[in-house]
Amino acid sequence: MPTVQHQVVKPQKLVNTAVGMLEQELLIPNLFLKHGIDQFKGADNDTISMKVEGILPFHDYAWRNDRSQPIQFDEYSERKIAVSFGGNSYSAVKLTDEQNDFDIDQWSKLLRPQVKAVSRGLQRRAVKTLTNQAYNVTIGNAAQNLRSALIEARRVLNAFHAPKEGRYLLVGSDFESALLNDDKLNLAQNVGDSEAESALRTATLGDRFGFRIVVDQTIPSDTAYAFASSAFIFLSGAPAVPQSVPYGATTSFEGIALRWIRDYDSLYLQDRSVVNTYNGFRSVTDVLVGWDDAAEKEIISSQEHFVRGIKLTLDGKSDYPAAGSELARITGVSDAKVWTPVGPKPEDDPANV
Repeated sequence: MPTVQHQVVKPQKLVNTAVGMLEQELLIPNLFLKHGIDQFKGADNDTISMKVEGILPFHDYAWRNDRSQPIQFDEYSERKIAVSFGGNSYSAVKLTDEQNDFDIDQWSKLLRPQVKAVSRGLQRRAVKTLTNQAYNVTIGNAAQNLRSALIEARRVLNAFHAPKEGRYLLVGSDFESALLNDDKLNLAQNVGDSEAESALRTATLGDRFGFRIVVDQTIPSDTAYAFASSAFIFLSGAPAVPQSVPYGATTSFEGIALRWIRDYDSLYLQDRSVVNTYNGFRSVTDVLVGWDDAAEKEIISSQEHFVRGIKLTLDGKSDYPAAGSELARITGVSDAKVWTPVGPKPEDDPANV
């Protein structure tokens, strides 16, 4: 008598495997700062306000003065960043009895292409956030002197007081070729040295001037983006498993959450498998603090500026803040001193020390 084999499906084990695959598939979203879903539950319009530490100026009280004037007090307030969920990326598949019995012997085989589909959706949303950002600095014509352009990118981010930790240089395919062909950067030797199969590891070219250089095929090929990971936020959350669904589970890994549910449609004699994740993306702006030499006092910006990332292009013109603008006065980065490929040798630049 023939033996009938039944698939033993363990939803939690499968979804744990699936979220691990998703984390490995993602590239650009993995470069962003990640936040979860719990703080959004019950929030108005699926939006929360993330508190950011306030900024206070310092003051000097004259030494041995006559105490005729009191010290100065300031008002303290914290800044709030509105962050919203705005996406539900999913993959849904129907599987007939015939496919289930004769074609698909393990549910994990079906989950892999579903996870890849979800990862492409998240990647596209991340690319849109990255490329649509209004950058205050664009370093153009970088192909003429790539090494010097990278050093200038470092100088600008330092002047902008962007975090030094977790800095990336995300490059398009043509930008990658230019970097690999530049003997001064010596990046070609790093290709193929990755130890793991994750998208981020295999896309990493190396580290130069404080940047981890990563290539991506979905951004403009002649463009690069230099940014700190905290420049952009990637929100991820797993929807709850409905009580009416017989098989399902949620899990999270490395800040990425995922849900898998499976049920059976008896009207059409087929299984249904759905993999999905809530998600949202946004950039982060900052209040800046500078120094006014003439007045000998600190300057605190009256508005928020995006300073945690800048843009580079192989061709085209550079674009810097206007010399009289608030951003230029506080940071010293302005169109009065625009980077050009002709100038001091990169090895003479102190930023390279």
